[in-house]
Amino acid sequence: MEFLAANLAPVIFASLVAFLLLGYPVAFALAANGIVFGLIGIALGVLPIQLFQALPDRVYGVMSNETLLAVPFFTFMGLILERSGMAEDLLDTIGQLFGTVRGGLAYAVIVVGAMLAATTGVVAASVISMGLISLPIMQRYGYNMRLASGVIAASGTLAQIIPPSLVLIVMADQLGKSVGDMYQGAMLPGLMLTGFYAVYVLLVTLIRPAWAPALPPHARTLRGGHLALRAVTALIPPLLLIFLVLGTIYLGIATPTEGGAMGACGALILAVARRRLTVPLLRQAMESTARLTTFVVFILIGARLFSLTFYGVDGHVWVEHLLQHLPGGQTGFLIAVNLLVFLLAFFLDFFELAFILVPLLGPAAVKLGIDPIWFGVILAVNMQTSFMHPPFGFALFYLRSVAPPSVRSSDIYWGAVPFVLIQVLMVALIIAFPKLVTGSLDRGNPVHAYRAATFAPGEAPSEDDDPGRAFMRRMEGAGR
Repeated sequence: MEFLAANLAPVIFASLVAFLLLGYPVAFALAANGIVFGLIGIALGVLPIQLFQALPDRVYGVMSNETLLAVPFFTFMGLILERSGMAEDLLDTIGQLFGTVRGGLAYAVIVVGAMLAATTGVVAASVISMGLISLPIMQRYGYNMRLASGVIAASGTLAQIIPPSLVLIVMADQLGKSVGDMYQGAMLPGLMLTGFYAVYVLLVTLIRPAWAPALPPHARTLRGGHLALRAVTALIPPLLLIFLVLGTIYLGIATPTEGGAMGACGALILAVARRRLTVPLLRQAMESTARLTTFVVFILIGARLFSLTFYGVDGHVWVEHLLQHLPGGQTGFLIAVNLLVFLLAFFLDFFELAFILVPLLGPAAVKLGIDPIWFGVILAVNMQTSFMHPPFGFALFYLRSVAPPSVRSSDIYWGAVPFVLIQVLMVALIIAFPKLVTGSLDRGNPVHAYRAATFAPGEAPSEDDDPGRAFMRRMEGAGR
């Protein structure tokens, strides 16, 4: 009993890992460990009996967090756009634009993946829509299936890192930082990652030209003025929607939650304009949004119950001491943490990683002088690999579910490997060059204007107080 009382923090953490490896739902594994070990801690005299009186405040802090409202808004927007045919029009048009170029269809998938990421923020919607539309066409015109499937899956995961990404919203919430700052910090790495995918396709076309042929003349159905008119009608609406969402956030006109609400309205308007908005489509989008939002909220509530007990036994101090004594200082810490996240991504998705690991790793990173936005973007890019890891990556499962039977699962898995390596390279570059993230976060940027406007009287931040933390303290009501 004395040993258990002295080492309750590592025992709680080991128990959680065991529950997760046994396949228990993450939300319930978190909550059960928090409650059971909380009662054990009270029985051992390690925790006060009043511990669980804080539970209502912590749950209320989750439910009153307006930042998390952006999750259902962006999810709903992405589902409406995916079902209204925007992805199909974009792929067809951009495929025709790049049709004369060797590897043109692959470039089109990458460009459309980036545009869908900037409008939907939902990986499943991007991968499924591009897999349904482009994979049969790429197969028909002689593309190597490893290259084709890898490009589609990787381009779909750009929704993880290019704003308005859901994982960036969750990451900002868990690190107590502004979502606007997280979006701005992630923009350049997201665009660079898109460019790296295109460079990889270019190298493949130079080394193995037969893997990515140009479209044959009979497949280029749009030419000249017809192609130009089609490009205008297909590209302008999503670009306007991107500006409506991200432009208003970057200019300081709207918060990310308000930008998400405008994006959802904009998606409905686009669907009406295309005459694609039907009652069944609306019902499906609302049900899917409700399911995903409930999933996120239940995991977050479970994480709060777990952290109540874990922090009560000074588990965060145990984690900080464990990580701060790693050799190599900041660099050693970042390498160790990213290796841990990379390995756990084989078994956990990004929501689970964000809610379990980030609250434990964030304080240690701050103690080492690591900028939280930089740290969050590094982890976000790393967590992208959770969608691409063979054989458990969700993007690979999404693609397998819509791929023609003639496409082998081994092709999908092997096709993902080069893109996982590219994502790891991107993580290394962000660690080596922090300015890729922090360079755009100057204090005079309009992104920060909306935060200053939302402080209550007397809460305006001083130079010594981080405005993101003050904002999150006010929004959450109950402290983390």
